Amino acid sequence: MSTSIDLGRPVSGDVIDLILDDHRRFETLLRDLRDSTSDRDGVRRALAALHVAHAEAEEKHVYPTLRSEHAITAHEAEHGEEEHAEGHEAMLKVLELDATDTPEFDDAVEELATALNHHLTEEELTILNPARDEVSAQVRATLGDAFVAERNAQLAAGCGDVENLRRIVRAAERDGLLDDEEDRG
Repeated sequence: MSTSIDLGRPVSGDVIDLILDDHRRFETLLRDLRDSTSDRDGVRRALAALHVAHAEAEEKHVYPTLRSEHAITAHEAEHGEEEHAEGHEAMLKVLELDATDTPEFDDAVEELATALNHHLTEEELTILNPARDEVSAQVRATLGDAFVAERNAQLAAGCGDVENLRRIVRAAERDGLLDDEEDRG
């Protein structure tokens, strides 16, 4: 499942700036997803790819390094992973809908936007701010290289495919990152 929407392919940079660039892309894609005149199918495919690639790169490289640098706690890292899982689950609901011009689609987009916007805000406050204060510029640059390498490899591998997203959500359920349905709401 590829997309013609440019998701950027940075090659280096400070990890904080790279993550923030992706956060702004998320906001733009969400705005486009809400726009009934946009190519909503293309936008949802692009958003799925970016969400998975970004989350995988953070969980594999960013969170562990920030923990080892004592910028964040294990709880903060785990909470970030839980919020990624919630975003994946909401993204999957958007992807699995056949039509993009229905009230069901709009409801699924609203749920996705709520999950993503919450995560972006919380991550910027509780993970990126401590990284600015506690991690050297050199470590952030090295971490940026690892982040973009993983992110770009994930995008090249088609990570936003609906089957891959289903696999990721099932794994998150098995790992206890998602609450049971009856515990929600």
